[in-house]
Order: sequence, then C-alpha cells, then structure tokens
Amino acid sequence: MKNDPLMIAGQELSSRFFLGTGRYPNPFVQNEAIKASGTEVLTFAIRRVNLDAPGEDAILQHLEGQTFTYLPNTSGAKNAEEAIRIARLAKASGLSNWIKVEISVNERTLLPDPIETLKATEVLVKEGFTVLPYTSDDPVLCKRLEEAGAAAVMPGGAPIGTGLGILNPYNLGLIVEEANVPIIVDAGLGSAKDVTEAMELGADGVLMNTPVAKAKDPVKMATAMRYAIEAGRLSYLAGRIPKKKYATASSGFETLISN
Repeated sequence: MKNDPLMIAGQELSSRFFLGTGRYPNPFVQNEAIKASGTEVLTFAIRRVNLDAPGEDAILQHLEGQTFTYLPNTSGAKNAEEAIRIARLAKASGLSNWIKVEISVNERTLLPDPIETLKATEVLVKEGFTVLPYTSDDPVLCKRLEEAGAAAVMPGGAPIGTGLGILNPYNLGLIVEEANVPIIVDAGLGSAKDVTEAMELGADGVLMNTPVAKAKDPVKMATAMRYAIEAGRLSYLAGRIPKKKYATASSGFETLISN
C-alpha cells in the first residue's frame, strides 16, 4: 500500500487508517493497538488534553521511535462559535494545525449539525487550518464542505459508537463519485466487514475508535481493521464484476460441449 499513498493538504500518508485514542482499557493496550493499526494519524478530543503542557499529556505520548500527525477534534462543541474557539486554543498550544470539526447538539444521536459544521469549516479554512469536518452522509452537504475548503470530508457510516455499519451505501457512493478531496468514513463502523465495504465503495480512508478500543481484544481488532482497509482498497482499485440477475458458467457450455 506504500505505492498507493493518501494525500491530504499536501501531506502524504501511507496508511489510510485514522485511529482514535479514547476508551481503551489501559495505556499499554492503547499503544499496542496503535502499533498494530499502522496508523499515522491519531485523533482525540481537545477537551481531554492538557493544553498547558500538550507534550507531556498522557494521551499524546509518542510511541518510541514514531511520530504521528495529530487530528484533534472539537467534540463537545454545540455550535460553530464553540468549535472555532476550541480549534484556536489547540492551535495556540502548538498541538496541531489539523482540526476535525465535530459539532453535535443531540446527545442521544450525536449526529453532526450540518449548518454549524459548514459555518465553522468556512471560518477555520480562512484562518489557515487544515479542516476535516465530520458530517452526515448527505452528498449535497459533503460537496458544500469541499467547496468551503475542507481538506477532506468525513461522512459517518452510522451514528457514533453504534457499530451499525454503512447504513446508506448509495449515498456514500454518490459522495465519493462527486468528491475532489479525500473521503474518510468516520463513525458507526463495527467490524472488518464494514470497513471493507466502505473502502470498496471508494472511500479514501476510515477513522474509528470504539470498534477497536472496546473490542474484546483491541490489538487483534486493530490488526483486522488494518487488513480490511487494505483489502477493500485493493478490491476497489481492481474493479469488481458487475452484478447480474442470472448465473453465468465460468467455463461456458460451449467449452463443455466441444470437449
């Protein structure tokens, strides 16, 4: 997969796996899962980080000999104003110029607010942030976020943490088809099957946390997800056969008769 890099805002990534850092049973399991995933991008809620000393924060400790691209998120923000303020604090601390805009108003569904997400994206792009907004699987909204300057767009497959998988593959396919920036499926995936489906639909990458962190064996699950991403990507690039209503013999009846 190193011959098929993912480019975001001019940065080349060999891994298409974006991994969250919350909800693991302990720091050792978290670090082992990070290693197994092969990820180069770690995401976390800014409100969980000590911005006064980000380099010393336990969440952000580098694994020995490795560095990561940090993708802090604005989880907890209820509107664009709050998300913008959180992003500015993270940037001022030297944490990262990348930001995942995440704005939810309903604590039961945690679905992203489309209007506030677009507002925040427009402002933060103008301020020089590399913005990756988390949004719903609405093709029109995803296009508007791209037009607003998002470096990548991150539609959810299903509500955060549900593990329901890709609820609307048709919409995701349309989003990918219309996009001129990377599409990273974020939220709602639960298994390697879901990940492979997302990648076969043409997604450029996958972001997840709960499916790995809360698995019975997070390290094994991180490994499984890594391989699923690679398999789905290769399948997409290879091009699947078209679906047909009736069977087609692989050898053909004419061949059988002539033999």
